Amino acid sequence: MGDMSFRAVEILSSAALVVAEDTRHSRRLLDHYQIETRCSAYHEHNEARETPRLVKKLLDGDSIALITDAGTPLLSDPGARLVNAAIEAGIDVIPVPGASALLAALVASGMAGDQFTFFGFLPRKGKDRLRALSDIMKLEHTAVIYESPLRVGDTLQELAEAGAAARQAVVARELTKKFEEFARGSVAELASRFAERPARGEVVILIAGVELKAPDRATLESIAQEMQREGIPPREIAEKLARDHGASRNIAYQLAHRE
Repeated sequence: MGDMSFRAVEILSSAALVVAEDTRHSRRLLDHYQIETRCSAYHEHNEARETPRLVKKLLDGDSIALITDAGTPLLSDPGARLVNAAIEAGIDVIPVPGASALLAALVASGMAGDQFTFFGFLPRKGKDRLRALSDIMKLEHTAVIYESPLRVGDTLQELAEAGAAARQAVVARELTKKFEEFARGSVAELASRFAERPARGEVVILIAGVELKAPDRATLESIAQEMQREGIPPREIAEKLARDHGASRNIAYQLAHRE
């Protein structure tokens, strides 16, 4: 309840209609802030049918506020169909920042957040799941996924068996709620922990990217010499050696200026 902003309360109060994933769940939130706006269900089972009706209301001049059960709409929650239909109809779509498990987990995880890939909920099985796990294994930056609490241990075990056992990971659950918790450790350690004691509540898993080892000095020298033959200036060579090949700034400078 405390994650609501003044702006969110004002918009929900002034809208002609609030569309929500679960009206019973959302009604408790609206009642808490004494918001009397009518609430209508909008979820994966009725969005194809409801979207044209809602767009018509928007074209008629009504304002509609889209909310989800918890967190931000469209991030592994319904809403994309309605947003796209509204844009195609020339209707303004205005974001109202609010709670987001994805961002809350990332900023408190202790992991690098300057670059990350959000996978949402992984496919449950088959080639699509194997492809997603393979993509996570290749990442050089943080991976963020949502997971059912009962499958946390199994998913971490799959990642461990795929070669990520030693990578650092964080399991964040019930973010911004009463029982918020962060569990930190290697993928293998957390897989064991959550196999013995399954998680509860809504869960976000963060996996550190693979650490690339810089080539040895002989290889770096060969790369630098090839760039010199191509006429690349020393400053650019040093930048490329550091950025693209993991060389230290000192080594990159030495090799770039060697004749």
